[in-house]
Order: sequence, then C-alpha cells, then structure tokens
Amino acid sequence: MRIELQLIAAFILSIGGLVLLFCGIFIDPQGQIHETLLVAFGETATFAGALFGIDYVYKKRK
Repeated sequence: MRIELQLIAAFILSIGGLVLLFCGIFIDPQGQIHETLLVAFGETATFAGALFGIDYVYKKRK
C-alpha cells in the first residue's frame, strides 16, 4: 500500500511540477503570483517526484 501511494505521489508531483513550469514560462501573469515563483515550485515538485520515482524503482527491485 505504501509503495503504491509513493508512486501516485511521484506521478502527481512530476506532472504538477511540469504544468507549473510551462505556466510560469508561457502564460503572462495576471495576478499576484510571479512567474519565477511558479517556475521555482515547479522545479521543486518535479525534482521531488523524480526522487520518489527513483526510490520506487529501487524498492521494487529487491
């Protein structure tokens, strides 16, 4: 159960981070959230998702 939850979290973080990266780069800001904040959080979420995914792969090999 924990492994599947980790895989789901990795997928959501990776996709969410990529969406935020594209939004920060290609969409003009219309509110108070600056595009650099979106890009920074997108990079962090994508990196965290990648780490979760790598950990999942190595746990499944055992």
